[in-house]
Amino acid sequence: MPTLAVELNGDAVHSIRAPDRFATTGHFSIAFENLGRSTHVHLHFDDELDRVCSIAETNHFVDDESTRRVHVTAREVDEPVTGKLKIVTGYGSNTRYVEVRLDPPPDAGSDTVTIDERLTKPPERPPDLPPRQRVANAVAGLVERGGLPAAILGVLAAVAGVALAIALDSVIVSLVVGAVLTVSIAVVLLALL
Repeated sequence: MPTLAVELNGDAVHSIRAPDRFATTGHFSIAFENLGRSTHVHLHFDDELDRVCSIAETNHFVDDESTRRVHVTAREVDEPVTGKLKIVTGYGSNTRYVEVRLDPPPDAGSDTVTIDERLTKPPERPPDLPPRQRVANAVAGLVERGGLPAAILGVLAAVAGVALAIALDSVIVSLVVGAVLTVSIAVVLLALL
């Protein structure tokens, strides 16, 4: 945010040092840098600036050796507006005028957006691959990612589980092996797809 810097009590008690001119394109702040004892500052916009600029309060207290910022709200203008900002300290003992120019904001470009006609249609989806090709791609991906040894170990574990279930001829072992095989097959299928 543009800032108008004003020095207070620098040269003498209630002295005001500020630039002769200040230009902005919108809201700005006034920074009072007090180099001495605490003081009261009164702000006033002339008629031209008062139509486009406003502040919450006109009287401001600035503590000893501190900085106080005052926010100035400015309306957007179509043509430049120039006026005077009056800064008063010491209950009228010192006065300083700053010429303030409020310019229209820079042209941000047109508000229209051109849309390419190709973006209005959904993208074309390639046809689904046949199941044999999907399996081949999944196996190739498994080999590329280094999952082939794990897949071989999984198949060997499944064969060993089925052999154990047959050898023991136990219903409980068969159910456990069946559950493990079902979960294993489901995980492998999810990994392949």
